[in-house]
Amino acid sequence: MAETLPPLLLVGCGKMGGAMLAGWREQGLASAVVVEPHVSEALRVLAGQGVTVVPDAASIPAGFSPGVIVFAIKPQEAPAALPAYAALAAGALSISIMAGRSVASMQAALGEGSALIRAMPNTPAAIRQGFTVGFAGPGVTEAQRALADRLLAAIGEVAWVAEEDLINPVTAVSGGGPAYVFLLTELLEQAAIGEGLPPDLARRMARVTVSGSGALLAASSEDAAALRRAVTSPKGTTERALAVLMAEEAWPDAIRRAMAAATARSRELAG
Repeated sequence: MAETLPPLLLVGCGKMGGAMLAGWREQGLASAVVVEPHVSEALRVLAGQGVTVVPDAASIPAGFSPGVIVFAIKPQEAPAALPAYAALAAGALSISIMAGRSVASMQAALGEGSALIRAMPNTPAAIRQGFTVGFAGPGVTEAQRALADRLLAAIGEVAWVAEEDLINPVTAVSGGGPAYVFLLTELLEQAAIGEGLPPDLARRMARVTVSGSGALLAASSEDAAALRRAVTSPKGTTERALAVLMAEEAWPDAIRRAMAAATARSRELAG
């Protein structure tokens, strides 16, 4: 039987927070307090099943002492929200999944000695297929990092970086990555309709092509370039399309500029 997780305080329970909470319950979460003013039906069902839902920090039950606090609120809300948790953070491991918020800015609000991990998951966490990259701040012990790894692994794969600034490109590539894949699917569907295919067929074809390609990539030991070349027959239709997409001013330049813009925005959000 899996070891029971320590009491946990989850601050914010939107889509990502909800996905994490569901994963933790499967991992043996015995008790948790969730701070969330806008309670979804799914969260309402969990209330009373080892999960206590409260609207704000002031409503956390007296005597509750979490082993871990996870901050899953919007980064813009952090300056006003974090100080209310400083007393609880003094004896707990804090994990932040807020984009852009630096360890230093969070320690300034929670206390300079607080043990803090900054992590960036992505939305496939909802089906336990996420990818999360973490950075352990000063003072985080090996045992605390191992606990964080277990909590984050409940929603997918986990990797760690040794330099905090690397979380910014992680946010650009992995954090935002699902949106780029969904955009590709959307554009394939629109192009198919533009070429005369019925909308229902275009939608189904685009979705299954993208999801099936992702499954093939996950199952293969070959790199993405090798799989691309395997689809590309010399002088064929795919080669003609790739000549357009891989032109220097097309996808290569667009992807570079997009990732640079997202990385810069992540740094701007740091407090």
